[in-house]
Amino acid sequence: MTEQQAVEQAANIYGDSEDAIGKALTGRRDKVVVATKFGVVRPLTADGPPVINGRPEYIRERIERSLTRLGTDHVDLYYQHRVDPDVPIEETVGAMAELVKEGKVRHLGLSEAAPDTIRRAHAVHPISAVQTEWSLWSRDIEREVFPLCREPGIGVVPYSPLGRGMLTGTITSLDDLPADDYRRNMPRFSQEAFDANLAAVDTVREIARAHDAAAGQVALAWLLAKADDVVPIPGTLHLSRLEENSGAAEVALTEEEIARLDALPVSGERESELGHNWSYGVTPPQR
Repeated sequence: MTEQQAVEQAANIYGDSEDAIGKALTGRRDKVVVATKFGVVRPLTADGPPVINGRPEYIRERIERSLTRLGTDHVDLYYQHRVDPDVPIEETVGAMAELVKEGKVRHLGLSEAAPDTIRRAHAVHPISAVQTEWSLWSRDIEREVFPLCREPGIGVVPYSPLGRGMLTGTITSLDDLPADDYRRNMPRFSQEAFDANLAAVDTVREIARAHDAAAGQVALAWLLAKADDVVPIPGTLHLSRLEENSGAAEVALTEEEIARLDALPVSGERESELGHNWSYGVTPPQR
């Protein structure tokens, strides 16, 4: 990616995101790296389990629809949003690889895949990126997935790198969250865990003050320091926050500061037990 290029990410279940990005691409396609996803027909909700589809015919249908909505002839990075528990990863990635041969896709990615799933997928076709939750609050990836990705040089794309907003330092009380905010159901936002985690955020704020930076910038800079091909994707609805997040690349943390951040305690699990193959998903063996 050149300095002039931006990254736009969409998915078939993100409402009209592909249509919106397609409009934004007009006249500037060569300056943008476009990533989109397929596979989640219906997400996991409180009302029921997710519906995942990793079958070759579905992949073919989705890429054609995505290309139409994006108004482009190719996608730079095509992710499987979640792995299908009923379809061997070899079949799914094999179908994705065909799209690469046809020039409709440039690179392949996986999201929330288990280590063995990543290995099997990479054996079929090089996987360029793995997306999973990673932040000062969510460190599961560091046990197996991140070390595995280092071996063949797979890039890592952390989502929720700001700890669902907590690491920005703007949430100081549970009262800051709307009554119907989904985070209220997350273990790390329970009253007991919240107070303990708020103390950890104080360390992030302290380091931010030393750099004349925002707390969120420090949280992102910590991730950026892990490797050159770690590309966090913080979400925001505001241009000012987008510009602030971009400034994290200019924050150079010292080894001592990184060590302090590495040692931050975290109270509570990142999610309630999700099940349904939603996190670190596996697939059946190839038939």
